[in-house]
Formats: sequence, C-alpha cells, structure tokens
Amino acid sequence: MSVPNPRYRCPLGRLQPNRSDPEATKREGWREQGILVISPDDDRLDWVERELVQRIGERLYGRRQARHG
Repeated sequence: MSVPNPRYRCPLGRLQPNRSDPEATKREGWREQGILVISPDDDRLDWVERELVQRIGERLYGRRQARHG
C-alpha cells in the first residue's frame, strides 16, 4: 500500500510574497528598499553600464568565479 507523505509547510512561508515574477520582486525591492539586483550580463544594459556593474561588483565582493560546464 502506498501512503503519500504529507508535505510539511513552514509557518514562515505565509509571510513571503507568493510571486513567480523575479522582475517584479526586483522592481519592488528597488522602489521600496533601494536594493538594486542586476546581472552584468543583462541585455538591457549597454557596454558602459555592464562594465560599471562589473567593476562595482568586483570592488564590493571580489571577482566572479569562472563558470564550468
């Protein structure tokens, strides 16, 4: 007989917004808390903006590790 395992639901989960759109989460974070989340590989940036994001990231957090595979 196969008995399904009940899923444990963390009580803190109800405090998090149920959002599947990461761009909306980023937009809300910027507008409400001044937190900017951006990838230096974002296609919406031109070369100068990408370079600026890359340099800021390296200065604050060090160089990115090379991707393998």
